[in-house]
Amino acid sequence: MSMMAVLLLAGCQQLPLIGSQSSQAEPFSVDHVAKSDIDLIFDYQVKQTRDLLRALMLKLYLRNPIYWRNSSSSSPQERVKLMFDMYEMDVQAMLRNTRSIESIKLAFDPTFQGDRVLAYVFGLKTMLAAAYSNKYSFYMLDQLDPQKLYDSARNIEVAVWMLSNRKNPDGELYLVSNELHGPVKNLSFERLFGKLIMAQDISSQIVADSTNRTVKNVIQGIARYILIPI
Repeated sequence: MSMMAVLLLAGCQQLPLIGSQSSQAEPFSVDHVAKSDIDLIFDYQVKQTRDLLRALMLKLYLRNPIYWRNSSSSSPQERVKLMFDMYEMDVQAMLRNTRSIESIKLAFDPTFQGDRVLAYVFGLKTMLAAAYSNKYSFYMLDQLDPQKLYDSARNIEVAVWMLSNRKNPDGELYLVSNELHGPVKNLSFERLFGKLIMAQDISSQIVADSTNRTVKNVIQGIARYILIPI
């Protein structure tokens, strides 16, 4: 196993287990015979990314309860489960038929009257899925594109900036996240996003090293404000 693969595995082991079945150890499958060590790590990586997104969505609903309360769900936990269990096309229909970076943008659109938490997390979820070629199981890396993985990390950084800075016409944040005021600062969102960004960057480097492909770095000053199509 390469050193980068070891680093990724170590990073994955540090990700929180949210309690979903996808986080639990899986029994041996004959499919594993055809997989390399890196393939298995990427399988685990994608599952843990989904757990992080579930945790992010729950935290956003807890900080912005108006959005789950305006739904038919009885709790934020039920709303998260429902949204992750729904067919993507049904979710898109609730979000002006957008996905990926367009859904992220919709979360901060002043004309949008729907669920901004859903738009934001669904946008991240589908954007990251596209970076992994919409695959959940990998064989010899399935010719993943390291540039897309790298760009997805930069998009998460932009999405974090938007979350912390985009305000409605009344001067209030569209979505409340970290608590920076008061006696106790809440930076749990920052830790979640940090894990997502790190995972994408390491994944990009592993694929680039394994396939002898280069990744074009984005100019940081520009990347802070622009979402890159994946």
